[in-house]
Amino acid sequence: MKLFRKTRHKLLLDNKKTQYLKYALGEIILVVIGILIALQINNWNQSIKDKDSLNEYLTKIKTHTSEDIEQLEELKKGRKQIGDICKKARNSILNKTENENLFLFKVSGAAFADFYFKPNVGGYESLKSSEYYGKINNTGLDSLLAKYHGLVDIIAENEKSYNESTVYQENYLDTQFDRSLILASAFMSKDSLDAKATPQSEYDRAFIEYTSKPAYRNVISLAAWQFDTMIDQYNQLTALGHEIIREIDIVTQE
Repeated sequence: MKLFRKTRHKLLLDNKKTQYLKYALGEIILVVIGILIALQINNWNQSIKDKDSLNEYLTKIKTHTSEDIEQLEELKKGRKQIGDICKKARNSILNKTENENLFLFKVSGAAFADFYFKPNVGGYESLKSSEYYGKINNTGLDSLLAKYHGLVDIIAENEKSYNESTVYQENYLDTQFDRSLILASAFMSKDSLDAKATPQSEYDRAFIEYTSKPAYRNVISLAAWQFDTMIDQYNQLTALGHEIIREIDIVTQE
């Protein structure tokens, strides 16, 4: 800058106004260019920081989605096992062979268990409330995430509906039936039961009477058809989860 001042001063002393104006204009242009370069560098650095921050959110979502997929696999296995048992029990009811399949009806009681899919939405919610969400707004990833969490809500409603129904039926059964022998047979060891005065035949009669109740069979029938719907929804969510992971890999590697 000192050199520029000396040059301007010399041009003025030499009365070279035209050259001075050209020189001054050139100096202004150089300063503007310098400012623009500095701003560009600053914007570039900020862009890198924003990209790194966004990638942190996306990596967390990817991790949570992978955890969800693992949980869905376990839920699918459990629902399918119980659903298959309940389908066999339902067929036995229709064929009037219940007394020949007592063990089948005993294990059908697993349909009363309440399973819930518990997704980890922390990463997604954090991104939505951050300043970086706009960077994926209206993108393919944004659409996938919206579909994923929309289906999560649908699954939650279906699970809630099923579980509330089974709880209602079970509570009703408790008012209609003494389950002392049922619970003893279900949770006590065979050696402990053999040591009691109650013969096995009484436990079996209690199970036959209990599993013949409409409330018990309602749950069996509900599980027999509704679990297929749940499993299908789990599969859809798993497929969406894999798509999200692939899309995140593409975005974070760009």
